[in-house]
Amino acid sequence: MKELVLPEIEAYAEEYSAAESEVCRALRDETYRTMEIPHMVVGPLEGAFLKMMAQLVNARQVLEIGMFTGYSALCFAEAMAANGRVMTCEINLESAAVARKYFAKSPHGSKIEIRMGPARDTLRDLTGPFDLIFIDADKVNYINYYQRAVELVAANGVILIDNVLWSGDVLLQPPPDRSTAVIQELNRLVASDPRVTAVLVTIRDGVLVVRPKGDRNETS
Repeated sequence: MKELVLPEIEAYAEEYSAAESEVCRALRDETYRTMEIPHMVVGPLEGAFLKMMAQLVNARQVLEIGMFTGYSALCFAEAMAANGRVMTCEINLESAAVARKYFAKSPHGSKIEIRMGPARDTLRDLTGPFDLIFIDADKVNYINYYQRAVELVAANGVILIDNVLWSGDVLLQPPPDRSTAVIQELNRLVASDPRVTAVLVTIRDGVLVVRPKGDRNETS
């Protein structure tokens, strides 16, 4: 993943944002020591953003599509009340083993339920509603995940979609690969979707913040 923000600016933003927990720091360190693609972990700045979003919508039920080593799931759990629940989807046994290790170390780990297997299969059987849905899995299925998330999100909830700048490759025409093409299509779809309102936040690799429209959310 290319750096879209100067490292000095990223470090400054981290310094003046909520600090990551000791468990999250240890999890991030092990991810970078042991995993083949460690930059998939969201890191402290985006983690603080995710926690803030969970708190803003007073999330009690969170759905995460793509867990990796569990950093973002743990951030959500830390932000939630004792009765909060995070359901997270993962397909990789190695990364799930790392996640379970650190969930067991955290007083918030018991809030997290891991659903192993293809996320599309898991999503098919869910009923919702979820107060917050975080999409950060295989990019070629992003549109499928988004369409299902709109069906599952609470009326006053929020959908967060990670990596929507895709290291800046979203600017390339023609797109260099299928993942880039899907993300470009997703961004166009969300921008024109009459069911939602959205803002693309240029934090890290880009996060789309998507909110359902409706009488409880829109006054005009």
